Amino acid sequence: MSFYDRRSFLKTTVLGGVAAACIRPFDAFSSIVKMDQLSTRVALTSGDNRADLAFRALKPFSEQIAKAIGKRRIVLKPNNVSIVNPLCATHVDTLEGVLEFLKSIGKLENVIIAESAAGGPTLDGYSNYGYYRLVSKYPVKLVDLDQEPFDILHVFNEKDFRPHPIRMSHILLDPNSYIVSVARMKTHDRVLATLSLKNIVFGAPIKDKGFSWSASRKPGAKNDKPIAHGSGFRGINYNLYALSGQLHPHLALVDGFEGMEGNGPNDGTVVDHRVCVAGLDWLAVDRVAIELMGIDFAKVGYLNFCAQAGSGVSDLNRIELVGEKINNHKRTYKLSDNINDQLIWMNPV
Repeated sequence: MSFYDRRSFLKTTVLGGVAAACIRPFDAFSSIVKMDQLSTRVALTSGDNRADLAFRALKPFSEQIAKAIGKRRIVLKPNNVSIVNPLCATHVDTLEGVLEFLKSIGKLENVIIAESAAGGPTLDGYSNYGYYRLVSKYPVKLVDLDQEPFDILHVFNEKDFRPHPIRMSHILLDPNSYIVSVARMKTHDRVLATLSLKNIVFGAPIKDKGFSWSASRKPGAKNDKPIAHGSGFRGINYNLYALSGQLHPHLALVDGFEGMEGNGPNDGTVVDHRVCVAGLDWLAVDRVAIELMGIDFAKVGYLNFCAQAGSGVSDLNRIELVGEKINNHKRTYKLSDNINDQLIWMNPV
């Protein structure tokens, strides 16, 4: 065996060992359902009313959703990466459309909206984005995941090939939670696009009260979200895949009424797209969203890893579209300026 081959073999062996160490205690893949040989339905709607788009996208799945919820708590997880930039965040009208849908199937008795905002106090974001009006209209609670119980999981770090402990929201890990990802269609500066899965996985790491990226940060306050990024483009893609077995939506909705292109998820610009995608197979939903954004699916590392593991349906030939056709609403989103750096995950270590 040549020096290069031996070195590659050793690195691969270490990576495999660390990966196993990271996930084995939590049986991360036990909940992944092999769906690669099946077909699945995804709803695609378009129009001029954000709430109506969400409602109509969910309607074809009414019976299945009501049955799956049963008596479980419903967790609506918005994507509020910033608490001050509305284009970064899940729009209040989208959440209202989801709540109206839940009302229509008689499932409003145990609903929370739960988030751990990346950049500042979660409740401030709720206030800035008008979420409190939902509390006055529906029997729903607004929850700050940073102030709720957490579990310890371990994630991979590409700098040292070791597992690192991370605090993850117990609510999002709880089997008694029915997780609804209410995400926004956005490009991303590390994994090309952030959609329904990433909203759940990277919303789960919590931060201390008083943490902020601004000068007002409380001394000593910590944020566990960077730990999940794995110190690089390979690490973040692998962690998204490895954690998806435990942290994934049961119901996925991606709002593309106004998408974000360019240097997302914070500093991109608006795309007037006027679409919404929803379904029970989160991978199929994200796959359709990627196609609508005009992104080459083969370049999205974490989604390809999940597809290879059979976490859902990613083959467009096996996805039954309900409503609109992709080609009638396909756009070409501008990618982040660092796209070439992001694609390093495709190369051997």
